[in-house]
Amino acid sequence: MTKQEYTDINQLLATPKKIVIVSHKNPDGDAIGSSLALFHYLTKTNHLATVILPNDYPDFLKWLPAEDLILKYDSQKEESEAKLAEADIVFTLDFNAFHRAGDMETVLTNNTALKIMIDHHQQPDDYAKFTYSDVSMSSTCEMVYNFIENLNGLDVIDSNIATAIYVGIMTDTGSFRFRSTTSATHRIIASLIDKGADNTMIHNQVYDTNSYNRLQLLGCALSNLRVIPESRAAYITLTQKELQQFDYKKGDTEGFVNYALSLNNVVLAAIFIEDLQQGIIKISLRSKGDFSVNKMSREHFHGGGHTNAAGGKSDDNIQKTIEKFISILPQYNTLLNEA
Repeated sequence: MTKQEYTDINQLLATPKKIVIVSHKNPDGDAIGSSLALFHYLTKTNHLATVILPNDYPDFLKWLPAEDLILKYDSQKEESEAKLAEADIVFTLDFNAFHRAGDMETVLTNNTALKIMIDHHQQPDDYAKFTYSDVSMSSTCEMVYNFIENLNGLDVIDSNIATAIYVGIMTDTGSFRFRSTTSATHRIIASLIDKGADNTMIHNQVYDTNSYNRLQLLGCALSNLRVIPESRAAYITLTQKELQQFDYKKGDTEGFVNYALSLNNVVLAAIFIEDLQQGIIKISLRSKGDFSVNKMSREHFHGGGHTNAAGGKSDDNIQKTIEKFISILPQYNTLLNEA
């Protein structure tokens, strides 16, 4: 955004406003971290803010400050729509097209409040009055930090805001190991620790609270791991029966696909998860180097994301989905072997 746009937003926020913060369906650490960070910032600067998410999220994110105040649209529809109807401003965080908000797509499309988008995914839709879009950023949480800085609000950041931003950056960078993690990212992390983010506690809460069943499910997933050497690719499958066998909870498969990507000489990894309730196969894709899983997902699996991390879906059964994945690999072999 331009300096003038930040001036305009500062003027807009100079008087108390009713503000709703929305993120995408199946919210992850970056979605919830950015939403709660902005919530705390707006609340501390005298606005009436509400976070509304399309649906529930993993238990390992339910310790964040003010998490209990989040409205879930799928189970609190009437209250959520009332908040949206009276909002002066709607922030959309960590997504850039209304369909990514699932069942909230229609109500967001029809909502007349001023929109502000903060997001780092590719090909944003043109729905916001103010758009802060940067695909080079590690996370939406890093962008929220920059947004606050450009509003001259860094002094407002306390331990709650710092903790929320830290969670989003940490989870969206794979604990700071992805290429999008820059020296600027690390300087922001240092600032967050100075402002009260307890890095050890945060890591423990997110990564070291596994249930016995989740680790058993991981074992099942790894036993289903398959490698396609000629394409430098690997994939994991999980059926609905296997999920039920290990008492699957939302978020239990988070990060499983990275085990496939960790294999020596593998540059493309996928996980296919059967969801009989929605009648789809959920797909997560990861890559190394310059190979774009965003492009692959957009072209073949009704999805998208980033160059090295994307999601998608298939309306076929799990066997046909795997067959399709294997069948399209040869057209990418040259790129995969150069990655």
